[in-house]
Amino acid sequence: MTGTTETTGTTRVGAPGGVGESPLRPDGILKVTGEFAYGSDLWMDDMLWGVTLRSPHPSARILKVDITEALRTAGVFAVLTHDDVPGQKHFGLEHQDQPVLAVDVVRYQGEPVALVAADHPETARQAAKKIVVDYEVLEPVVDARKALLPDAPQLHPHGNLVRHVRIRTGDPHPSAEVVVSGDYEVGMQDQAFLGPESGLAVPDGTGGVDLYVATQWLHVDQRQVCAALGLGPDRVRLRLAGVGGAFGGREDLSMHVHGCLLALHTGKPVKMVYNREESFFGHVHRHPASMHYEYGADRDGRLVYARATIHLDGGAYASSTPAVVGNAGTMGLGPYEIPNIHVDCYGAYTNNPPCGAMRGFGSVQTAFAVEAIMDKLAEAVGLDPVEIRVRNGFHEGSTAPTGQVIDSAAPVAELVQRLRAMPLPPDDGGELDLRRLPGGVANTTHGEGVRRGVGYAVAYKNVAFSEGFDDYSTARVRLAVVGHEPVVTVHTAAAEVGQGLVTVEQQICRTELEVERVVVAPKDTQVGSAGSSSASRQTYVTGGAVRAACQSVRRTVLARAAQRLGVDAATLRLAGDAVVDDLGAVAVTLADLLGTDEVEDTVEWRHRPTYPIDPETGQGNAHVQYAFAAHRAVVDVDVELGLVKVVELACTQDVGKAVNPSAVVGQIQGGSTQGMGLALMEEIQIVAGRITNPSFTDYLIPTILDTPPMPIEVLEYADPHAPYGLRGVGEAPTISSGPAVAAAIRAATGLDLRRVPIRPEDVTGTR
Repeated sequence: MTGTTETTGTTRVGAPGGVGESPLRPDGILKVTGEFAYGSDLWMDDMLWGVTLRSPHPSARILKVDITEALRTAGVFAVLTHDDVPGQKHFGLEHQDQPVLAVDVVRYQGEPVALVAADHPETARQAAKKIVVDYEVLEPVVDARKALLPDAPQLHPHGNLVRHVRIRTGDPHPSAEVVVSGDYEVGMQDQAFLGPESGLAVPDGTGGVDLYVATQWLHVDQRQVCAALGLGPDRVRLRLAGVGGAFGGREDLSMHVHGCLLALHTGKPVKMVYNREESFFGHVHRHPASMHYEYGADRDGRLVYARATIHLDGGAYASSTPAVVGNAGTMGLGPYEIPNIHVDCYGAYTNNPPCGAMRGFGSVQTAFAVEAIMDKLAEAVGLDPVEIRVRNGFHEGSTAPTGQVIDSAAPVAELVQRLRAMPLPPDDGGELDLRRLPGGVANTTHGEGVRRGVGYAVAYKNVAFSEGFDDYSTARVRLAVVGHEPVVTVHTAAAEVGQGLVTVEQQICRTELEVERVVVAPKDTQVGSAGSSSASRQTYVTGGAVRAACQSVRRTVLARAAQRLGVDAATLRLAGDAVVDDLGAVAVTLADLLGTDEVEDTVEWRHRPTYPIDPETGQGNAHVQYAFAAHRAVVDVDVELGLVKVVELACTQDVGKAVNPSAVVGQIQGGSTQGMGLALMEEIQIVAGRITNPSFTDYLIPTILDTPPMPIEVLEYADPHAPYGLRGVGEAPTISSGPAVAAAIRAATGLDLRRVPIRPEDVTGTR
């Protein structure tokens, strides 16, 4: 990893393994050896197995549900329908519009209708098949644009519009010397996490329940579960089970309420684990998008105006569609300075599977269109793809489409210039190695129709929650001496979903308290909320909370030492197992100072405020921070067979401060691969509202054989408003990698290619 570093303020040296280092992950060895316990590994004696009966129809009325035969099945302990939900019948992240169990209608294929608990999973599955549901099948609404027409069937009482965001700045009727336009589409992508939805609900014998669940957001889950069960938060306790990936797909409830209902009804622990097919129905996906863009520029390629109309298919229920529309609308023109803007972004209800959070969150879809338009503009004015981005890219002090001034680094020009300066991978110079060609391993080509292409793309993404959301995290930090060794315990509810957050919490504690041994307490709802492990926010927000709690503990310890020693606390600092003076001499050991006492503090920490945007103009300081990344893709395309091989996928990204450099590189590699997957192969196929490929046989994701070399340069331009100057890392590389791959395929083929994923028939013209 190489990069340029600029810092604001100072970072404490701390104990080994602190901020800026790459210590071993405490869960790493367990995960690579297969010993780590995931949610699907949970087990209790005498537990039951829960199964969900789901609708086979994307749109239907429920006329009758008969559970008689299912209840008669030997080994069955409970069969539940919506009548058995004791509290609120509906749940949802932002709108409570989704039934716990379908009441009178189903709005998507896979909607939960009934539950079964039995002493064996196969018994539960067979009993569920005996439930007889009488449906009146309806014609599904499957087109997001048509769903917003006045004569479209209304899927919800308030209509089919989830949210409309308008952005209006400058001249409403601008003109330009050069105008380019295009219509673009992005398919439905799945998070494709390897660990399916899973959890274990355990009744406590007093009417309450403990839920061990793989999730991203313990407290918002708790709120929704409590409402459905009609219980207070003291009666419903959530604990994080091992999470096998998330990427946004675990922000919504899956088996949470269902498992708890069955456990409370039977008085026994109930385990629920989705198989892979059910997982495709059991979580939200990335919103499909259809977009029209028009950019106007002067003859030198400087942008004059932009118009965009964006339609996002939210599926049957709202989930996080309002926030996704907010992101796609406010950041849907890319990281470019544009004086005159007219944007309309819509999110619509349909009878397709519900869509919600996925890595990149609205920006992935719009970046595909924006970067294609920028390349088209470059060609129209006679510039190369790098120069068009240098001339128009954001920099510190630029104004975003919402009118917000970017008050920290925005190095768009440097990111793409650094990419251009990287050496290109060598070609074979006529010595063809078939194994390196698209399709070559299978001997489907000898390279006759293979052409190479290079493409560039840039991304920017908001970090943390926006538009006035009360975004905070809570951290409890305790310092004690155990056997003469100082030990720090940090307790947050921030979900470790594979991103390395547990390690980051340890690193911050070591830096701030200079104590090497740091224990991370299990994640649960016994401490205040940490918000969601999404929006690239946890290192920023929970890291900020852990840092603040550590600083409070440090002040308390030093104040106690100063009082005992009769000196100014400002002359003291922590160093390992002692308090030392300003010359580094031991003033008092922590064992002597604390004895059996513990010093503990709990801090609720917030980033600087954000504000709602104006509903008519879209203006307002909506976002707390932006992350920037850029990619250069090199591809080989067999234009006769339509096969594509990504030869190299280089990335430059500004991370503010690499808190854990190895983890930063890992996040960039993973995000880049996910974006590449959307460009080339990943799509949930929907026909008349039905998923036709709910398996990893038919839903394709990149394997190690598809993943190319990834040269990465990490820049560290500190954000003065953020802890340690850091920026969120995880989402930005997912946004720019896919458009770069698409651009490279266009360069190789000369085709417009306005839809992703790009299929072989798109390249060969046989569609």
